[in-house]
Amino acid sequence: MTSNAEYFARYEAVAAISCRMLMAARRALWSDLVDLQEQYRHQVEALKEADSGVRLDEAERLRKYALIRQILADDAAIRDLANPRMANLSALFAGRPTRVLKELYGLR
Repeated sequence: MTSNAEYFARYEAVAAISCRMLMAARRALWSDLVDLQEQYRHQVEALKEADSGVRLDEAERLRKYALIRQILADDAAIRDLANPRMANLSALFAGRPTRVLKELYGLR
């Protein structure tokens, strides 16, 4: 069984990575964001394993919910920043995908 301290350390790790992902998105460092997403997924999986069997008192539940709200707010902000980028890429590919691929990869 995971101790409550270990449990919250995992939540804090997820929140920290989420914050780093948001900073990368704000700076348009998309490759960094992709790398951080892998770390995020790993931490979330570890958190899922730790989630069973942990008993929280009221103060701990409030702390957990605050961390979740922070993570969700970061996620929403990341999506707001990434969606225009995704729309631009979609528009490029919708017009002439072959031309776009050639330009991206320097093909003639």
